[in-house]
Amino acid sequence: MAEVSPEERHLRLIGELDCDPTPLATLRHSTSHVMAQAVKRLFPGVKVAIGPAIDDGFYYDFAKAEPFTPEDLVKIEAAMAEIVAANLPFERQELDRAAAIAFFRERGEPYKVEILEGLDAPRVSLYRQGDFIDLCRGPHVRSTGEIKAFKLLSSSGAYWRGDERNPMLQRIYGTAWLSQEDLDKHLWRLDEAKKRDHRKLGRELELFVFHDVAPGAPFWLPRGMTVFRQLEAYWREVHDANGYLETSTPILVNKKLWEQSGHWDHYSDNMFKLEVEEQTFGLKPMNCPESTFVYRHALRSYRDLPLRVAEIGRLHRNERSGTLTGLFRVRQVTMDDAHIYCRPDQVQDEITSVLGLIRQFYKLLNLEPRFKLATRPDDYMGTIEMWDGAEHGLHEALKANGLAYELKPKDGAFYGPKIDIHVEDVLGRDWQIATIQLDYNLPERFQLEYVDADGHAKRPVMIHRAIFGSFERFIGMLTEHVAGAFPTWLAPVQARVLPVSQKHEDYARAVHARLRAARVRAELDDRNEKLGYRIREAQVQKVPYMMIVGQQEREAGTVSLRHRSGEELKGVPVDRVLADLAREISSRASDLTVGRP
Repeated sequence: MAEVSPEERHLRLIGELDCDPTPLATLRHSTSHVMAQAVKRLFPGVKVAIGPAIDDGFYYDFAKAEPFTPEDLVKIEAAMAEIVAANLPFERQELDRAAAIAFFRERGEPYKVEILEGLDAPRVSLYRQGDFIDLCRGPHVRSTGEIKAFKLLSSSGAYWRGDERNPMLQRIYGTAWLSQEDLDKHLWRLDEAKKRDHRKLGRELELFVFHDVAPGAPFWLPRGMTVFRQLEAYWREVHDANGYLETSTPILVNKKLWEQSGHWDHYSDNMFKLEVEEQTFGLKPMNCPESTFVYRHALRSYRDLPLRVAEIGRLHRNERSGTLTGLFRVRQVTMDDAHIYCRPDQVQDEITSVLGLIRQFYKLLNLEPRFKLATRPDDYMGTIEMWDGAEHGLHEALKANGLAYELKPKDGAFYGPKIDIHVEDVLGRDWQIATIQLDYNLPERFQLEYVDADGHAKRPVMIHRAIFGSFERFIGMLTEHVAGAFPTWLAPVQARVLPVSQKHEDYARAVHARLRAARVRAELDDRNEKLGYRIREAQVQKVPYMMIVGQQEREAGTVSLRHRSGEELKGVPVDRVLADLAREISSRASDLTVGRP
C-alpha cells in the first residue's frame, strides 16, 4: 500500500473538492487558485490537479514534465501579484456533472475529469477568476484583491492521489495570511526552524548521523548518547520511585504472537519479517504483546495488582523510505514503554498517576502538556462494549483531574482508545509526544487472569503508556525546541576550560581535573589557537560554561566564567563554581545559574 501524505489523507476524509470555510483556510484556498492561474499563464501546457489549503498554507499539484525551479517560483509569484492587483472577482457557477466532464475534457484537463468521474453528485460547482476556471466547492474570498500577504515556499514531486503507482506531479507549496505582519512572523518561524533543524544541529553538535547502510536508523555519537543516557537515567529514577519494574523482551518474535495480538491483521504491512527454519518471525514494532508474557509467567492475585511493567525497548517499523525524516520518522525506534495491569477499580487511580508523571516530566523541560482523547477507529478490534467502557474510563480520568481536552474522533489505536498528550515548542509548533491507552482487548486475547478476593479468576485491565513517546522523536523535538542549547544537566559538554596561553596550561589542567573529579562533563581546550577563536567555537557548540584562566586567575584560585549567552563573570572562585555546578546539575535546573547571586 502506498504511503499517503497527511494532505492527501485529509482530502480523502473531507472530499477532494471540499474546503474549510474558516477565513484563513478560505483565503489560502483562494490563493492556491490564483497560483494555478499564474502557472497556466506562464506554462500553458501544464495540467492542473488539486490545490487545497493545509496547515499554515496551501499547495497545488501540476502535471509538468520538468520540476519547477526557484526561478520559476519567482516568476509565478510575480504573476500572482498581477492577478491580485487586477482584483478579479471569484464567480461561482453550477453545471451538471456530465456537462462539467465534457467542459474539462475539452480543455484538456484529465485530472479534473478523473475527479468528476469519481463523484456521486448530479451537479457540481466551478469557480472562475478572470480567464481561469477551476472545479471547486468553495467557498472563496470575494475577489483576488482580498489576498494581501502570500509567499511561495518550495516545490517538490508528489504522486497523484499519493499513490506511487500513479503519475508523478509537481507540487508547489505556498503560504498566505490575513496581514503582512502575520506573514512576516510565519516566515521568521520558518527561517528559525531551518536554523533549529535537528538534522543540521545533530551534525554540527556531533549528536548523531545517518548513513544509507541503515536507512531510518540513527548512529548515535558519544555526545548524542550522553543526552540519551541522561534522559534514560531520569526516566529510571522516576519510574523506580513510582513502583515500576523494568523488563526487557526479545526483538525477534514468532508470527503466532502477532496473530494472537491482532497486529498481524492490523499492522503487518509495517513490520519487518524474516523466515527462520521455515517459520515466520517479525521484528517487534511494539512491546505490548510481549509484555503479556511477563504478566502471565506467574499466578497473579488481586493483591499483586497494579503491576507496573516498564521497558526501554528497541522497536523496528517498516516505514517507507520516502517518509523518513531525521529522528522524527525512523525505522528503528527506542520506546519508553510501560504497561500497567490493574483491577477495574484501580483504573482511575492509575491513569491519574500516569498523568501526574507526564506533567512532572514535561515541567522539567518547560513544556506545557495539552490533552486529546482519540476514540474508536473504523479498523477496530474487540467489541463495542469494550470500546465504550474504555472511552468512558479515559473521559472520566480527564474529568476527574480537571483537564480540558479535545476529541480526536476515530484516531484511537486498533485495540483501544487513548489520551494523546501534545506540547507546543518555542516556535508554536504542535508535537504529539506522550500517550495513555486503555485496553480491554489484549488481556482478553491472551487470556490474562488474576485471582480475585472471592477466589474467582478475573480479567485484568491493561494500560499502555509512554512519556517521551520515543527517545528519537523526543530528542529531535527537544533539540529544535532549545536550538541545541540543552540545559546543563543534559548538555553533552557542561564546561570547557580555556587557558589564555601556554603559560597557564598547568592551572587549566588542575581546574579541569577538579571538574572531572566532581563528575562534571568538562573538556580542556589548550590548542594553540587564539583565545577568541576557542571561545567562539565553544559558543557554537552550545557549551553552557567556559572557564577562562590566565595569570590573575591562577594567583587567586579563580576562573573568569563565561556563559554561552555571552555573560561574563570575573574572578569566580573554583570552589564556588563546583558548588554551583553541583547544585544546578543535581536539581536539573533549566537556567544557567553558576556564579550568579
